[in-house]
Amino acid sequence: MLVKNSVLFSLILASLATSLPARAQSMKFAVVDLQRALNETEEGRTAKAKLQGVFKQRQDALDKKQAELKKMKDDIEKQKKVLSKDILQQRMEAYQKSFVELQTKYVEYQRELAQKEAAMTKGILEKMQAILRRIGQAEGYTLIVERNEGGVVWVPNHLDLTDRVIQNYNTTKGVAPAEGADAKGAEGAKKPASGGKKK
Repeated sequence: MLVKNSVLFSLILASLATSLPARAQSMKFAVVDLQRALNETEEGRTAKAKLQGVFKQRQDALDKKQAELKKMKDDIEKQKKVLSKDILQQRMEAYQKSFVELQTKYVEYQRELAQKEAAMTKGILEKMQAILRRIGQAEGYTLIVERNEGGVVWVPNHLDLTDRVIQNYNTTKGVAPAEGADAKGAEGAKKPASGGKKK
């Protein structure tokens, strides 16, 4: 899918460049790595730390249950020659039941973590998209592509807006000013911070 997206995106750009040469020269394209931005903003790091805390709790619970399951199996193996057939059957059934419960818990925890991650990152991503809209409108970008979803293999550093999004987000503490006249003023006020980005 990634290769298909990359090829499709390249074909679209090539088509624009050959069919509309004058217009294509005036087009501005950029990319952004929203996953890296999410990981490197202060609010994103805080959300990730909370998520890791939840993950550790769930993993500890699974590890404890897995240790109990291993002990149960070891005990069955050690005693199966001395246990009666009925008792052995009961213990095997108890082991199988516990094994299924462990698998079910694992699936539940995976689903829970995915839901928590989505809830924690939704607002951050929406604010980042607002920042990108302001940059796009203020600087006349024709298209800003998500680097990973768009299948971008390579792009010059000056066309990658990720560092600017991170700096802008951290500077505004994730607060997205209203778009329009106020947004234009806010964007101008942030230019010194974004102009000093490191490459």
